[in-house]
Amino acid sequence: MKATKKKALLQFITIVVAVVALNILSQAVFKRFDLTQDKRYTLSQTSHDILSKVHEPLIIDVLLDGNFPGEFKRLQYETNQILEEFSAYNSNIKFSFVNPLEEEGKPQEQIAQELFNLGLTPINVTVDDKGKQSQQMVFPWAFANYGEKTAKIQLLKNMMGASTQEKVVSSVQHLEYAIAEAIHKVTQEKTKKIAIIKGIGQLHDLQIADFLKNIKDSYRIAPFTLDSVATNPIKTAEQLREYDLAIVAKPTIPFTEEQKQVLDQYMVHGGKSLWFIDQVNADFDSLYNETGSILAHPRNLNLEDLFFKYGVRVSPMLVKDEVATPIKLASGEMGSQTQYEQYPWKFAPYVYPEKIYAKDTTKLGSKKLDYHPIVKNVDGIKFDFASPIEILKNNLTKTVLLTSSQYSKAVGTPTPVSLAMVEEAAPNPSEYTNGYIPVAVLVEGSFESAYKNRVLPFKDSSYKVQSEKTGKMIVVSDGDVIKNQIDNNYQPRELGYDYFSGILFGNKDFVLNSVNYMLDDIGLLEIRSKNVTIPLLDKERVYKDYTNIQILTLSLPIVLILIFGALFIFARKKMYAK
Repeated sequence: MKATKKKALLQFITIVVAVVALNILSQAVFKRFDLTQDKRYTLSQTSHDILSKVHEPLIIDVLLDGNFPGEFKRLQYETNQILEEFSAYNSNIKFSFVNPLEEEGKPQEQIAQELFNLGLTPINVTVDDKGKQSQQMVFPWAFANYGEKTAKIQLLKNMMGASTQEKVVSSVQHLEYAIAEAIHKVTQEKTKKIAIIKGIGQLHDLQIADFLKNIKDSYRIAPFTLDSVATNPIKTAEQLREYDLAIVAKPTIPFTEEQKQVLDQYMVHGGKSLWFIDQVNADFDSLYNETGSILAHPRNLNLEDLFFKYGVRVSPMLVKDEVATPIKLASGEMGSQTQYEQYPWKFAPYVYPEKIYAKDTTKLGSKKLDYHPIVKNVDGIKFDFASPIEILKNNLTKTVLLTSSQYSKAVGTPTPVSLAMVEEAAPNPSEYTNGYIPVAVLVEGSFESAYKNRVLPFKDSSYKVQSEKTGKMIVVSDGDVIKNQIDNNYQPRELGYDYFSGILFGNKDFVLNSVNYMLDDIGLLEIRSKNVTIPLLDKERVYKDYTNIQILTLSLPIVLILIFGALFIFARKKMYAK
């Protein structure tokens, strides 16, 4: 008996020492294991870099506390899991789940209106409990609070026409990005400057208001007029070079040679620019006239030589695509009510991202077919009267980001365009032999001046022929890609949302990704393009086998305990029988 007691005491001491040693080791060595197939809980290096800069308590309030249907429970669970990862790597990250509609002393209608006034859009979900359905208002948002700064976090993506399940799956893919971006906003000072080029007949600020609203929290934005080039071009050129990015949004009047030299030297000095160009004079709104037709003709912007030097050419033609976005037109009357139907509008291509050859991360340095980070995980994008972009040979690297479909062709201008074209007969496949027309191209490298070996429009002592820095330039052959619609109260709608079809296109993601890429926020871009696979319950199968599932979930644990108990008793009897 004494030997047995000593042996038991030694085992107990060994276990205690092992547990204490394991705890000490766990404090010194931090490691978390992600057993998911898609590594959805493994934070990227960019997230780690952002977390390393949080030196004070950062509080995240998640407005997702409550009893939700299965899809929202998944969003609630995944949000909690990713926040636990953030908190595990930096103890200054604190988070809590709250139900904003349960605030004491206030009716729910008042609370909901206050949240809506803050820009938080609610969603109505149907709670279904064994056939009993009820409506519940949910605000799928969160707030990141750091000192005196606050940033909103949109947890559920706004996808018009998509089911709640589809929204949740898409949203979970962007959770790490959404939270990391919010933390980045509240912990970092805005240093990058964006110039919105004015004085060239560009889009009105109200027409790009949603875009400006989405970038103002991360970057410093300022209008930059080229009118001053006429009086002081040298000073204008110097001032423009202070900006990190220049955006040209649908110019409609020709650029002067002096203005072009200012923009040329901006690129040669390592600048970055985003161009949304309409090379053909044609607008959908112009079709609503007595004849329902317009004459589409080339627009003179005087940019041909500038773009030619940079290796691209926006042709004065129109892309006609069978994969088209819809328009709504009156089809007749029923009583006193006008009836409307949707028709595919072939001059408004529904453009999907184009796969390109990207460098692999393997040691071999081989190449694989993949999406560029700008367009990865971006939904279809709505174009309106787009033009083909030709790729020219020079020392700059060109990457085609977006193309029309296989069933598309270029139509020369001038050409009549009529709403009656929606009734055209089915096309002949032989007409489409040159599809996949580029409509958005990224140009990178050391830019050479378009005025090399030419007489300069104005003398400038800082003029350079060749760039010493890597410049970046994106050319999109449709100025309306960045344009948001305006409602009846003269308020901007969400960028990419088409009121007439009720579809939310991927225009906003594409434009914002382009800005992030141009300003070297590539880390955030990589988080955004992370692929996550979310398995969701099959509701019909659950309802069909509801009783069997209940029996299984209740009885299986009891059966396992009985089996374990029987084995334990059998092993104990066998051991002491000796």
